[in-house]
Amino acid sequence: MKAVMMKVQRHLNKLRWVSLTLVFSMLILLPFLHLYQTYEAAHAYDLLTPAEKRISDSMEWLSSPFVDDPATDLNNLKGTTWSGTLFGVKLSDPLAVVGQIAAGKTVYLPFLLTALIPIILTLIFGRFYCGWICPATFIYELNDNLATWLRKAGIPVGRRKLDFRIKYLVLLMGIIISAATGMIAFASIYPPALLGREIYYAIALSGFGSGMVFFLLTLLFDLMVTRRGFCRYVCPGGALYSLLGHFRLFRIRRDVTQCNDCAKCNVVCQFGLDPLRDNFSQECNNCTACIAVCPTDALSFTLDFKDQKNQGPGHLGHEYKRKHGIQDNGNEKA
Repeated sequence: MKAVMMKVQRHLNKLRWVSLTLVFSMLILLPFLHLYQTYEAAHAYDLLTPAEKRISDSMEWLSSPFVDDPATDLNNLKGTTWSGTLFGVKLSDPLAVVGQIAAGKTVYLPFLLTALIPIILTLIFGRFYCGWICPATFIYELNDNLATWLRKAGIPVGRRKLDFRIKYLVLLMGIIISAATGMIAFASIYPPALLGREIYYAIALSGFGSGMVFFLLTLLFDLMVTRRGFCRYVCPGGALYSLLGHFRLFRIRRDVTQCNDCAKCNVVCQFGLDPLRDNFSQECNNCTACIAVCPTDALSFTLDFKDQKNQGPGHLGHEYKRKHGIQDNGNEKA
């Protein structure tokens, strides 16, 4: 059974990419569905341009197996990853709720409840939103692959280390600015909100807004300054999810008896953590990349409310064997 579970966990990173791809695809699909719903509600098909008719026909073909009345039924699928309706269930990013509470200086209970499911899931799975759902992650990880290719080509890319706590300051400043101005400041710098909004602008309004410029600057920041820098050091949503993730139930743990100290887990971790020495911390987004790359199946999920302290060198590694007088064939030295 353990071997089967390990095999399943090694493929979770592939499942994560499927999830990211589906979410990103949904962000592209939703504006088209909204246009189609508008056309249907207005009974304006004969007045549409050829391009608009193609959109209407395509969305009708795609949605007809699932909806009877597009003008009303498609209300069950609206919004973005910032706030929206998924199959009739209203969901909001906890950061949107925090921003609304700060800007309005009051708690609107119905809106607060829309963040309840994401909060509960974060308390169980940690900063999983950042690794498994956030549409910006889909772009940022492709951008990280680009950085790898540039580095192999001899083109320098940023690898500076900054202070993780910067993003908590950004979160605090966002709350203060929202409270002072009455506007939700996070919406202007939060990548999932920016990306969802800009994709909608591009499809429904045939153009991008200023938010796309900011998002492109975050990509350059990751390339020129530090790996996955915006998510690690600046993102206010990442800060909020990290705080909640401190109490997570699902954690990745290293089996020190199976570890050979190859350090592949550290290399593949885009968040600069240290799985090799059990340093996952609340910054871990449970992306499972380290599990997938581990050659000895030393990393796996466990249920616990705290991380394991540094267990020292892996028992299959040279340092441990040398320290304990063990030869590579497993026999003790005379």
